[in-house]
Amino acid sequence: MSKLSTFLVVLLTFTASVSLKAQSAKEEKALLAYEAGEYYDAIDLLKDAYDMVKDRDDKTEMIFKIAECYRHTNDMAKAELWYKKAIARDYQNPLAVLYYGQALKENGNYEDAINQFKRYKELVPEDPRGADGVLSCELARQWLDNPNGYQVEEVRMIDSRDNDYAPAYARDDYMELYFTSSREEATGDELHGATGQNFSDIFVTKMDRKGKWSTPVPLGENINTEFEDGAPSLNTSFNVMYFTRCQVSKNKTMGCEIYESKRNGDEWSKAQSLKLAGDSVVIAHPAISPDERTLYFVSDMPGGYGGKDLYKVTRENIAGEWGNMENMGPEINTPGDEVFPYVHPDGTLYFSSNGQIGMGGLDIFKATKKDDGTWKIENMRYPINSPADDFGIVFQKDVEAGFLSSSRDSRGTDNLYSFVLPPLKFSITGYVKDEKSDEALPDATVKSIGSDGVTLETKTENDGSFKFMLKPATDYVFIASHDGYLNGKERETTKGLDKSQDFNTTIYLASIEKPIELPNIFYDFAKWDLRPESMVSLDKLVETLNDNPNVTIELMSHTDSRGSAEANMELSQKRAQSVVDYLIKKGIAPDRLTAKGYGESQPKVVDEKIHEQYPAFPVGTLLNDKFINSLPSDDLKEIAYQINRRTEFQVLRTDYQPNK
Repeated sequence: MSKLSTFLVVLLTFTASVSLKAQSAKEEKALLAYEAGEYYDAIDLLKDAYDMVKDRDDKTEMIFKIAECYRHTNDMAKAELWYKKAIARDYQNPLAVLYYGQALKENGNYEDAINQFKRYKELVPEDPRGADGVLSCELARQWLDNPNGYQVEEVRMIDSRDNDYAPAYARDDYMELYFTSSREEATGDELHGATGQNFSDIFVTKMDRKGKWSTPVPLGENINTEFEDGAPSLNTSFNVMYFTRCQVSKNKTMGCEIYESKRNGDEWSKAQSLKLAGDSVVIAHPAISPDERTLYFVSDMPGGYGGKDLYKVTRENIAGEWGNMENMGPEINTPGDEVFPYVHPDGTLYFSSNGQIGMGGLDIFKATKKDDGTWKIENMRYPINSPADDFGIVFQKDVEAGFLSSSRDSRGTDNLYSFVLPPLKFSITGYVKDEKSDEALPDATVKSIGSDGVTLETKTENDGSFKFMLKPATDYVFIASHDGYLNGKERETTKGLDKSQDFNTTIYLASIEKPIELPNIFYDFAKWDLRPESMVSLDKLVETLNDNPNVTIELMSHTDSRGSAEANMELSQKRAQSVVDYLIKKGIAPDRLTAKGYGESQPKVVDEKIHEQYPAFPVGTLLNDKFINSLPSDDLKEIAYQINRRTEFQVLRTDYQPNK
């Protein structure tokens, strides 16, 4: 396919026109072919006439036109080369820079494309295509690095060496497929001047029980003609088909119309034009809605937003007359081309555009109506989209699978690709460990509680490991329990994830045999009021007590040895009580809490974690005055005092029952 479709290529708007006065016969013939949209033929004619032209500016103009021909015939490698030649000869039309950037982008050369889009932005600052081109290239690189999970594969048993595109399911079991093709078996003897291929026809292929597609054959003469026929769209009953027919005449542009045909058994009736517009207007690429009351299509009629726009017509019922044409508006339509609409069985609109932010040429977009009536437009990203042209998508009803058209294989033709989004698979592998020693805890009980209401339970292996399979779009809480330990938990979610993932987690459990220190409990000097930064740690304690509703605890506050023993004891008691008061305000029952101040009477014993952080403190050392005074620096002494100033809790009972 060209930049749009083979039956639209001949109808593109041209960026410049040249007077045909006083031109050589060769030059005149070349320009006539170019202006008629016969780009394939025009390439050789322009090259042949190039040597006949003497004026340097006219030669440069012809180089630009050759580049345009390659662009429209989708040979982006040669288009890139000829745009570069035109720019090197100081071609004055800024569009050469823009199209050069687009060719580089479609060839996957994003870095150089960004430079050209920036240059175009400087030349034409009011045109958004410069900034949009830069953004497109940046996003394309991100999307290539982060595929969205779809699996896309060329359907080689259907594809030919010519253009094959615009698929449509023709049966509700999805085992019959219609598509457009310009292969050798197409009707007519003439070659298309725009593509050098046959005029396209609608073909059909069927899948057998082994999943093999049959050799495609063209539909009958009631559908296919010597002209361009293609882009079929069938209703949900698969007994009414809409398609495009474009009549073509040598060196003359003619319009396209949408035709309708009805199925009777295996036969289609003689196709009839819907007569939505005049003969010279492009009306193409039909897409019928599931209720058959809205028909979307493409047109280049005056009054649009750029090149090809999406339009729609509606009717009151399936027997009614189609109403007036309505442009889909600037949220969907751009200064570029919007083509190949498709309506999913669930009512979602899909279309292709080279004006929206995309990866290369045409990209496929998903459009959903929001509550306020505006559209949410989403790029389908890689690998549904690619740096090349991607268009003409079709879905199965209840499965995220179907077909699309793309020129991504660099053979210069369009091909059919199947796609499927495999079911998302999630799992979590975790370990339950002792908080102090980091040792594995075998035979611990782990519960998985999902927001879908499903609770599962397992035991940890000898290495403390456990594993659960997870569901998409679900929040999870994992609660671990073990004799002699407080319950612990971790959270995970699969909501918002569009790719399968294996999670990892570790749940640390605190032993109830020894006091458990509460980190980051801070007070001002000689005061017992909790500082705000202490609340985070205490809120976690509230959560722990709620997760372990049958325990009672003693809150233990310790000071360093500076100051009198009596003052330190009083201060520590008030500090312990301030923690208890906070917990009570948070809803913890008072009879589960005991406040106890220990002053300076219980210096900290150095454990592995303290030693790892402060190697000067040997494991097992009691941080009393004798050891602290032996330290070689005031900094180390202050650290030892700080370690002694701590708040802990000790589990007293594990059989608490709340008063009723």
